[in-house]
Parts: sequence; C-alpha cells; structure tokens
Amino acid sequence: MKVVILGGGESGVGAAFLAKKKGFDVFLSDMGTIRDNYKNELTDLGVEFEEGQHTEERILSADWVIKSPGIPKKADIVFKIKNQGIRLSSEIEFASEFTDAKIVAITGSNGKTTTTSLIYHILKEDGFNVGLGGNIGKSFAKQVAEENFDYYVLEVSSFQLDDIQTFRPYISLLLNLSKDHLDQYNYDYEEYALAKFRITENQDQQNFFIYNKDDEMSQKILEKLDLKVNKVPFSMSEKLDYGAYATDSNIFVNVEEQHFEMKIEELSLMGKHNVANSLAASIAGKLLNISNESIRNFLMTFQAVEHRLENVAEVHGVRYINDSKATNVNATYFALESMKQPTIWIVGGKDKGNDYTEIEELVKKKVKAIVCLGIDNQKIIDFFKNDKEQIYDTSSMEDAVKICSQLAEEGDTVLLSPCCASFDLFNGYEDRGNKFKAEVLKLIK
Repeated sequence: MKVVILGGGESGVGAAFLAKKKGFDVFLSDMGTIRDNYKNELTDLGVEFEEGQHTEERILSADWVIKSPGIPKKADIVFKIKNQGIRLSSEIEFASEFTDAKIVAITGSNGKTTTTSLIYHILKEDGFNVGLGGNIGKSFAKQVAEENFDYYVLEVSSFQLDDIQTFRPYISLLLNLSKDHLDQYNYDYEEYALAKFRITENQDQQNFFIYNKDDEMSQKILEKLDLKVNKVPFSMSEKLDYGAYATDSNIFVNVEEQHFEMKIEELSLMGKHNVANSLAASIAGKLLNISNESIRNFLMTFQAVEHRLENVAEVHGVRYINDSKATNVNATYFALESMKQPTIWIVGGKDKGNDYTEIEELVKKKVKAIVCLGIDNQKIIDFFKNDKEQIYDTSSMEDAVKICSQLAEEGDTVLLSPCCASFDLFNGYEDRGNKFKAEVLKLIK
C-alpha cells in the first residue's frame, strides 16, 4: 500500500513511523521547511521526503493520504485528493486503526489541554498503562508504533475530526463550544459545532459521551443528532441526578451507580472554567472505576498546564499571568472571569473572526488598561475605545511588557490572554508565552 503523509511535524513524522512499521510504501511531503530533528528521524527510518513543495503526481498516486491538522481543508491539494477518491485521514484516524487500546478523547473550543492533561494525570497516577497524545505530547501514531499502552488520552481538534472514518473513543468529551476557527468552516458556527460532534460519530452503546449541559450550541446539536452512545452531562448551574454538577462549594458526580464528592476549595486549578474541567475529568475517572480517594488526591495535586493561566512571577507586588493559549474570545472570557485584582490586559494577534461582545462587560468591570500586541490592532482598539481610556498599541513583546510594568501598581495583575492566534508575530502560542515569561523575568533583575 502506498501511504503519503502531508506535513513533516510531530504528527506527520509519527505517522511515518507507524506506516513504515506496518510495511507500507511511505512518502512524506511538506510545503514548508521540515525541522532538522524530524529530517534526521525520517532519514534514519528510510522514508523518502520532500520540503518546500507538494509533488502532485506522487501524492495523487497514493492509496491513503495522512494529512497534518495544520493543512487547511480548503487547500488545493486536499481538494484534488478528495476528487481522486483517495482515502484521506488524520494521524488520529490512522493510528487508531492499529491499536486495541481504550481511547479517552477530549475536544471542545476551550479547556482541551488542561482536561486532557488532568485525565492523563489521574490515570497515570492510579497505575494505568496509559499514553498521552493528539495535540499534546508525543505523536499518537509513534506511540502506537513503539509502545504497548492499554489506554490513550488524546486531545483532539476539529481539524483532526474532519478527517476521521472509523475513529471510536471508549470515552469522548466535548467540553464546550464557542466561535473559533470559523474561517475554516465558512464562518458558520453550526458547521464548526458539527465538526466537533464527529467525535461521537462511531460510538455505540458500549461507549460514553461526556458533554456540557450548560452549552447552548451543544444542546441544539444534540437535539438534531440520533446518537447511539451513552450520554453523560455535566453542569455548573443545574443539579443533575445522572452526570456531574457543581454548587458554590462542592462538585458532585453520579454515574453508573458510582458517587463522588469534593470541595471546590480543594481543587488545585483556579477559576470557574477549571471547576467544569474537573467535573468532566471526574466523570471519566469514575467511568474507569478509579476510587474516590484517588480522584480527590489527583485533583488536589495536579499542576496547571503551561501557557494556561500560568503564574509567572510577582514583581513589585504585581502578578504576571501567562494565558497565551487563550487563542479565542471564549478562552479569554474564562481568564478575565477568574481575575480578582485590577487587571492590565495584553490582547491581540491574528484575528480569526473574533466578536469581542462576549467579554465587553468583563473588560469594563475588571480591566484598568488594555495593551494591544499585534501587527494590526485596529479592530480591538475600535471595539474597546469607548470602554477604556487607556489603550496602547504595540508590536513587540518587549514593548508590551514594558508598558504594562509602567502602568501597573502594587496589587494589580498583568494578564497575557490574547484572544487571537499568534502567527503574526510569533511561531505559536508557546513561543508567545515563552517570550512573555522572558520579558517578565527581566523585570526582576
């Protein structure tokens, strides 16, 4: 079988490992530049590859094309592959066909990485033979090729779910929906939501689907779909006899005749959104028969994910928080909601069709100054200019942090929570967050 892999990053090279192990004829093509470490891995594997181009003749001769989630589904080469009737899959789909492990798959607009890491932490600490993959950690396909895990916890994006055929998690989670990546879904929120719901597409009565009962779009889609899977809701606003819910002081889980309860003040993660993430993770834990004592202990000891409401430092009585992973408005909503002190907010980047109305009231209430960080900040400035007198326009992290340090007074918080993608000035949200931390640490010296 001829397998062509589009994209020479972590997922693409991982897929090459697995394809090679299965004895397939493998070729990898990347329109950009492949990093040296990945080139070395491909060379050691004996996998032929190209960079800086897509040789259509070779790609369109494939039996199976594995596409990186970073390649837009509207790309010309993707259109031609589909037109030829060639099977097109994500790395997630490809790898899942070669493992019998039980998969816990997490998607949603916000909280994916935190909840994925939290569930992995719970399972690993409880002694499960478990791998972590998807959009986080090591390539899922490479792990299937090299490891022998009984369970996988996978963070899964809508782009990966676009390219599934048989992918069937034992437990799927849809944490929430907000208007993200709409440029890839014809600016149609429901089309994007349906892409997320594909995580349930192949599930049956032996499987579980954990979803947010408070999420309006999720409820709307659920009414339209005839799902065969066992549905398990969680709520922050409603007491549920089956599923999980939170009060002002406690979380409660009732599933499959199992019960769990814990005080919110004992959770290691801060913010209302992380209570919801902890609810979802607790349901998964109980469905996998993990003891109450273990779940409670692991929820108390879990460390926050880097670049997600990460405490960087306190300098001259001012807290600096790195929330660079907040690449959409809804993620920033949760960040602003959890702020207790007057906040200087760093926002901006590559706009994805953002509507800032959702956070306008929170900005009025909690933000004392806005520092824009991006190549083109005009949309943000125009939206908030009537709400805030202090709005600053910057195009470098050095300038943004410098202005924040000048504005901030003892007891304030400086929050990097950009609402936008990072690719106008940075190589990714990690690069943006790391540069923020580096500039903050310079203030201490």
